[in-house]
Amino acid sequence: MKPTAKVLGAVATAAALSFVFSGTASAVSGTASYYNDAGYGACGTRINAATELLVAAPAALWTTPNPNNDPLCRKSIRVTHNGRTITVPIKDKCPSCASNKIDLSQPAFSRLADTSLGIISVNWEIV
Repeated sequence: MKPTAKVLGAVATAAALSFVFSGTASAVSGTASYYNDAGYGACGTRINAATELLVAAPAALWTTPNPNNDPLCRKSIRVTHNGRTITVPIKDKCPSCASNKIDLSQPAFSRLADTSLGIISVNWEIV
């Protein structure tokens, strides 16, 4: 990873973490992909990313050893792409996501763009 990318990732993480701890909204410019797994999400509840509207937040934003107790489990993420905006509950963790990338459920991604795109540029914030 280039030094500039590391700095930008750190800035995105700091912005998102400042929201989690202070309650001050801070939009992140990043990317979103989608997934369609089913099972238990990081918040300890059953999920089906093929049928539900939800989001997996980047691992860097989780602050507790047991994600079931993490403040993120009581938050949502508002995502905007090409003039379309959705708000989806955080129900899972994305261990492979950079700090400015989120993983939307397939139906959530579909509300913003065609799934054939795979990854899209978005602005997102924790709400």
